[in-house]
Amino acid sequence: MSATSFVSPSQIRAQFSAAMSAMYKNEVPLYGDLMDLVAAVNQHCLEHDPALRQHLHNTHELARLDEERHGAIRVGTAQELHTIRRLFAVMGMFPVGYYDLAPAGVPVHSTAFRALHEDELQQSPFRVFTSLLRLELIDNATLRDDAAAILARRQIFTPGALALIEKHEQQGGLHAADAEQFVQEALETFRWHADATVTSSQYDALHDQHRLIADVVAFKGPHINHLTPRTLDIDAVQHQMPQRGIQPKAVIEGPPRRQHPILLRQTSFKALEEAVRFTDQHGHERGSHTARFGEIEQRGAALTTKGRELYDQLLAATRNDMGGAPTEANAQQYYATLEQHFQAFPDDLFSLFQQDLAYFHYTPTEQGLAKAGQYSTDTSIAQLVENGDVQLDPIVYEDFLPVSAAGIFQSNLGDNRTTEYKQLSNQARFERDLGCAVIDEQSMYQKTAQRSLAQCLKALGMK
Repeated sequence: MSATSFVSPSQIRAQFSAAMSAMYKNEVPLYGDLMDLVAAVNQHCLEHDPALRQHLHNTHELARLDEERHGAIRVGTAQELHTIRRLFAVMGMFPVGYYDLAPAGVPVHSTAFRALHEDELQQSPFRVFTSLLRLELIDNATLRDDAAAILARRQIFTPGALALIEKHEQQGGLHAADAEQFVQEALETFRWHADATVTSSQYDALHDQHRLIADVVAFKGPHINHLTPRTLDIDAVQHQMPQRGIQPKAVIEGPPRRQHPILLRQTSFKALEEAVRFTDQHGHERGSHTARFGEIEQRGAALTTKGRELYDQLLAATRNDMGGAPTEANAQQYYATLEQHFQAFPDDLFSLFQQDLAYFHYTPTEQGLAKAGQYSTDTSIAQLVENGDVQLDPIVYEDFLPVSAAGIFQSNLGDNRTTEYKQLSNQARFERDLGCAVIDEQSMYQKTAQRSLAQCLKALGMK
């Protein structure tokens, strides 16, 4: 068999995403209820907003909408992170961005494994937010050493998964039978285990240090802690969740509701308290652990560096006015303050384009195509847009927001602490543990926008 018969990484990624979703739906039935709600809201949006449907069609997002997922895992050691990178590479997923959550009181730093090119994202937009526990942030030296020893004893990958990763690296791909087996073997890494690997007292000590530390250290592997479908109206989903018996977190993370969404808005149902058995428990004895939840996201426009700086500035001003992160008690005041500050962020496409705040797809209109080959060489893209010869469609944001991620984690861990770890961000160490540099997400959006613009100008006879 030749290399041409290899299954494409995008196909493997799509198969894995479907298998992961089915497994999580079986493990957490409430996630299935959430999926049904999101599907209903999305259908309503598409039926009542023809402009939105057309935009999704123009950007090739309509076909991928029902398949849109992201998940999240937390690993405990550099070796686990290094190997998870190799595992995701089989699926055409690579580390994009560095996220330091320690300043928000969560002792991890993270990256997002995802496809890079827009064509691959259209085939399967599955992405996994992957966090590495920062053991050095545990201030109790004895507990830190105990946690390291516990993690050193576990193997989170099956022998079959490791063999197929190596086979993929050696031959440059996997044939159909191997790809199918790989999906099943890889799935085991993310499966929930109700049997802990620590005693109840060890768990309590880890839990008292930080709930997330207990979640990472006390179990056989990095169980998927949430999966996230994409909605077209997150406010509608948030409002309707209680009607379905789903209790949402109090505050939607991210920017406020806008006519033209930007970046990423997220909410979730609260994490489930699940029965677990610690190593010193016998018979009917059980403990409990809270970690897994269901999340919803609404994605908007990817912002340029200038746009992102403005977003971060306005979010920081909001939180400064509120005296910190929002809570259930001040949710409405937070929304009002957020909307007030974000009045400074333009909410029409041409202003976003003109002020270089967002990235765009460029599509020649029928009017523009009728003039193909007649344009002056000094005609600017702004003139083409103003004249109606080129249509702007925002490039969807494919990545994450550290403040929002921390807010989701804290809400669902049931941990309202405001502790900020004092250690500095350590991207260099993260990349050393990962085994490669993370990819700059801004460069991805720039390349996508440049490709789109080049194709558009070529169609207009300007290149």
